[in-house]
Amino acid sequence: MRRAASRTMKWNEELYAQSETPMVPGLIVALDLDEFGEYVKSRGLDPYRPNVVSGELTRLIEEFAWKHRGVVVFGLSPERGTEEALIEIPYSLEVLESVVKDLEGIKARVEEHGVTLSAVVLLDYVPGRPARSRREAYHGTPGRRRAWKALRCLKRRGGSKILVLA
Repeated sequence: MRRAASRTMKWNEELYAQSETPMVPGLIVALDLDEFGEYVKSRGLDPYRPNVVSGELTRLIEEFAWKHRGVVVFGLSPERGTEEALIEIPYSLEVLESVVKDLEGIKARVEEHGVTLSAVVLLDYVPGRPARSRREAYHGTPGRRRAWKALRCLKRRGGSKILVLA
């Protein structure tokens, strides 16, 4: 009986069904500043303190997560400044256009300072809880892993884009 039921489920749905953490449909947003290390070196900035760009990105991500009732899984750092972030927005399928529009606004604000931003928006199941480590953040669920791979691929191809995988 169990075997027949598992054949009809997709492999990731079965994984989610066996998980101790409840998963719900939602959006995964992964974003990263392109070549930010070079920007910091060229301007002689301290990489361990917030600067104009990383401090602004921290504030923008906090506002974005609050507005869309999202959970910042990893990356938000008011002490050091934010260079990358992973955000999950549970039950957000109907607000996809609003999320993309707000990401375009964040991208435009960051580009005013001379830095480009790459972002991936992925529709998948999300647990909606912060990660304890970087590894758990980017490889804790199949959706997070796919978002991270898509972001890396986007950055290798030049970056400065918002990719929507829905």
